[in-house]
Amino acid sequence: MQLKDITHKKLNTKKRVGRGGSRGKTSGSGMNGQKSRSGANLRPAERDFIKKIPKKRGYRFNSVRNKIFSINISSIEKRFKSGEEVSPKTLFEKGLISKNGGKYPSVKLLGNGDVSKKLLVSGCGISESAKEKVTKAGGEVK
Repeated sequence: MQLKDITHKKLNTKKRVGRGGSRGKTSGSGMNGQKSRSGANLRPAERDFIKKIPKKRGYRFNSVRNKIFSINISSIEKRFKSGEEVSPKTLFEKGLISKNGGKYPSVKLLGNGDVSKKLLVSGCGISESAKEKVTKAGGEVK
């Protein structure tokens, strides 16, 4: 063994902090707090953002899908005359539906009630029973 080997070994040894000696009291970790403790592991900032987002959709968000208006045949019977066209535009004009974001919404006609007038249905979804009642009264479904 030579003198250079001894000094080299001494230079490469890691400083063992927190065991008394020249480092004293807080051993270079500053004052109190989370960062001065052993094993201090701060949580990342991304985690805070993730925690703030609600778990279930619908808590702070409006629904992305367009809402479908369902209208019974009985209400159409009251507002429309024979031979008139039933479409989202005419339904809006008669006050049966409202616009959704400046656009006419999707509409489905349901078969609750009776029809005695000849109606022309276009641009609307329609149930089987409603379709049957409209065609029986002499109307058309496009």
